[in-house]
Amino acid sequence: MANTYHQVYIQVVFAVKYRNALIEESWRSELLGVIGNLINENGCKNIIVNGVEDHVHCLLAIKPTITISDLMKNVKAKSSKYINDNKLTKSQFSWQVGYGVFSYSQSQIDSVYKYIQNQKEHHKKQSFNDEYLNFLNKFKVDYDEKYIFENLT
Repeated sequence: MANTYHQVYIQVVFAVKYRNALIEESWRSELLGVIGNLINENGCKNIIVNGVEDHVHCLLAIKPTITISDLMKNVKAKSSKYINDNKLTKSQFSWQVGYGVFSYSQSQIDSVYKYIQNQKEHHKKQSFNDEYLNFLNKFKVDYDEKYIFENLT
């Protein structure tokens, strides 16, 4: 639409079902590329996608004509289909229901980018559960812990 401008940055974090460590290093970069392409195909702008064996972080610029829930429904469905179609795991792969989403200003993009870029090193010191709770608390998100870590064994 003429004379409409936007720049909305978000970080989305989502996990493998049951937080299982299924994303193997041997095909992780391939999957992260698929996720980045899916973000772009939805008309958003992928900035960086990275993760470790049990979860993924995406930093992107979202366009205002797509909802975050529609974007994530598409990204998670198509990326899990990619994993299953290519038999990258021994059993059926799926993402955990839900995700975390956090917004940022232009001045924060470089530091968020570096944080996502260094996931492997970061998670040598902090578990995903602790990281996720820290995000929720930092952004003052109301949550019920029984749903965040639902069905974990």
